[in-house]
Amino acid sequence: MNKEIYIGKRKISEEEPTFIIAEISANHLMNYDRAVKIMIAAKEAGADAVKLQTYTPDTITIDCNGEEFLATTGSPWEGMNLYQLYKTAYTPWEWQPKLMKLAKELDIICFSSPFDLTAVDFMEEMDMPAYKIASFEINDIPMIKKIASKGKPVIISTGIAYMSEIEEAVRTCKEEGNDNIILLKCTSAYPTPYEDINLKTIPNIKETFDCITGLSDHTLGDSVAIASVAIGAKIVEKHLTLKREDGGPDSIFSMEPKEFKKMVKNIRIVEKAMGKATYELTEKQKSSKGRSRSLYVVEDIGQGEVFTTKNVRSIRPCYGLHTRYYESIIGKKARCNLKKGTPLGWNYID
Repeated sequence: MNKEIYIGKRKISEEEPTFIIAEISANHLMNYDRAVKIMIAAKEAGADAVKLQTYTPDTITIDCNGEEFLATTGSPWEGMNLYQLYKTAYTPWEWQPKLMKLAKELDIICFSSPFDLTAVDFMEEMDMPAYKIASFEINDIPMIKKIASKGKPVIISTGIAYMSEIEEAVRTCKEEGNDNIILLKCTSAYPTPYEDINLKTIPNIKETFDCITGLSDHTLGDSVAIASVAIGAKIVEKHLTLKREDGGPDSIFSMEPKEFKKMVKNIRIVEKAMGKATYELTEKQKSSKGRSRSLYVVEDIGQGEVFTTKNVRSIRPCYGLHTRYYESIIGKKARCNLKKGTPLGWNYID
């Protein structure tokens, strides 16, 4: 798998800053101007990209009230069938070329998740720079095959996938000659309980599939996203809305702009703090070393007087003899008069 992948002009690799995606999803509430405002807010908050979803109710499901077509009990969408849900959530296709144009004007990357083969064709017409496979589409092998054949980066969420399904999706991309694959740890629960996240899977995915990894996060707050960066996530995806109280299918687990901006800031802090594995000292550490401990005279001592545990101690700072010599000095005699506060040296010891 490729270790350097470009989405637009932005390189994603182990050496690059985390690629942060603001997912608009259904938070536009079927209002184009609101979608524009979310995109602007994403740019102002420091996101590298915004992501859309490209489907219609008819391309993702059918209008049916059979039990298996009802939204999950206990989910934010309980009481709706899937068709009704997606009718309130999809991003009208006529908006998307305009949003792509706006993204270029804002200098922010815009791409999307397709949900059927016609969506892939539509996205190609817009020359989208990458494709995102949603968790529930990871088993749509014909669509993955078509996406991979375009040669563009393929970001795959693994939220409901067994290992064998992840392997099949990856294998399908590779068979099409596409090694530009990024796998995202994801837990498909909305919002996701913290105890179900299992962030330790991120380094395991990286090791198992030898690929760039990241996190598609549906938890509340920014703690999980920030922690994921510390263990290797090179992509973080979070939903963004203007105000949660405005409602919508995804509002409950979406961030508001100030929260998103704070998350981006904290991720960048963590990236700086990660640094490298080293035992070298910085210049500040070296200058602070003078405040370490060493052996000092702590009471006035006369010439010929014996050094004892009472008149010699290990204290700060470190301009006396090393503390390793403490036991060998105790019991010896002073060569001259020594005042309290004198750093002990061999020239003072008989």
